[in-house]
Amino acid sequence: MSQLADIDRRIGARIRIERESRGWSLTELAERSTVSRAMIHKIERGESSPTATLLGKLSGAFSLSMSALMARAEMQQGRFLRRQEQPVWVDPQTGYERRHVSPKSDLPLDLVRIELPAGAEVPMPASAYAFMRQLIWMLEGRLTFLEGDTRHSMSPGDCLELGPPTDCVFKNESDEPCIYAVLVLRNA
Repeated sequence: MSQLADIDRRIGARIRIERESRGWSLTELAERSTVSRAMIHKIERGESSPTATLLGKLSGAFSLSMSALMARAEMQQGRFLRRQEQPVWVDPQTGYERRHVSPKSDLPLDLVRIELPAGAEVPMPASAYAFMRQLIWMLEGRLTFLEGDTRHSMSPGDCLELGPPTDCVFKNESDEPCIYAVLVLRNA
């Protein structure tokens, strides 16, 4: 089994665990997340790789950040995480690559490295930001980050603290990939 297929399987299993631990049916999760019941069923069985947008909707329905949901699916306990052990997930729709850099620990934060391909655009619903605070730190390239009606044009070295939860869009309007780090501070 490839690493990407394995991660899709673990994400699907985690979504099922989160849903069942709340006593929700597929229909109830579909209503709460606005993701179709059929798509959730396919994701839970590992038959479909979820997009970043779908993961944002599902995690928001669970009152989790996307980072927390992914960490629960991906991570093993430990204080040290080598690069080759860091879980990588790729959005099948956009090619958005998410690398979970920080080890799983009791610290209330996650560090994630994102590579957004040239021309890619990833919308995220406000529900994906409702339970945490986060910073975006640009490492390479240029990112246009739409935070509700506010447009942020970000270059290497720029750092942005996200405001109150609102629908957002990550856009790479350039001809080169952009790389940024996201630091997620979970509410304790």
